[in-house]
Amino acid sequence: MTGFILAIITAVFFPGVIMRVKSIASGRKGPGILQPWKNIYVLLHKGSVISTTTSYIFRMAPVVYLSTILCALLLLPFPGMPSVLGFEGDFVLFAYLLALGKFLFILGALDTGSSFEGMGANREALYSMLAEPAFFILFGTLSLLTGHTSMQQIFESFQFAGHSSFIIGFIAVYLLVQIAMVENSRMPVDDPKTHLELTMIHEVMILDHSGFDLALMHIGTALKFSIYGLLIANFLIPVDGVQMISDAGMRITGGTSGIVHLGANGWIMISQVCIYFVLQAIFAALIGLMESFRARKKLVRNPQFIVTLSSIALVAFILVLLITFKMIR
Repeated sequence: MTGFILAIITAVFFPGVIMRVKSIASGRKGPGILQPWKNIYVLLHKGSVISTTTSYIFRMAPVVYLSTILCALLLLPFPGMPSVLGFEGDFVLFAYLLALGKFLFILGALDTGSSFEGMGANREALYSMLAEPAFFILFGTLSLLTGHTSMQQIFESFQFAGHSSFIIGFIAVYLLVQIAMVENSRMPVDDPKTHLELTMIHEVMILDHSGFDLALMHIGTALKFSIYGLLIANFLIPVDGVQMISDAGMRITGGTSGIVHLGANGWIMISQVCIYFVLQAIFAALIGLMESFRARKKLVRNPQFIVTLSSIALVAFILVLLITFKMIR
């Protein structure tokens, strides 16, 4: 439950950090960190305008979209702690919960009968379909390497020890960052600030959503960033390193009067949470910098770029086969 709560807290600041970094990089004062959630607060108190051409699917899509993201978040562990609903092969359910939300999101756009939203839904479906193999190849590789199929056990068993593990870890983090950009329709696949319907993907799909429904869409997008940030944190927060930090903290405060003695478990928890927030801040700042200095790719080149992610995941898979001697008879 710790990861679920921390991911929700992170989602409050994540979009604002991205906006602030982009503002600073472009030399503007820009809005505050909480401005995206102030906008969401305003939308939550507004009514929704529903087109007469839509059906119940359009009304249901925002609720299902957000619900599936929250359910997927329950499957993710926090470093050193179990997930709420983890089980063997849970990464498959995790991926298809997000896919179910995306499916209803696409259906909601198609339900409007708008040619522009249909065009955006077509691109969204294509890009998600092309990004899915990279995710499954990556977690299949990690399952083969660790011998586990549960995300909690995979992250607990994966250790940075040796050149090969650093290469696999680097590839895993890189792929998760790029998949997060694709799934959230960010640079270089999509520009969230564009106003040209012919090149829009995510933004053109929510043109008919307003008020409370639009707020649910924005909340879901913020939570999806936190989900991928939590996945990356599970890779980069080593249990041994956290234990060393906690031991150092106990030694520093052990003989100091007036300081509450938290004990080993308390220091481990504090260390994990601090490192987690630092990693999430770095992740958000990295996205802001990439969107500030990276141009959007041409639409015809986007599929090529996304398929390349699966090729990179295959490199890690072949490396693991060599490590585990499964390619050697």
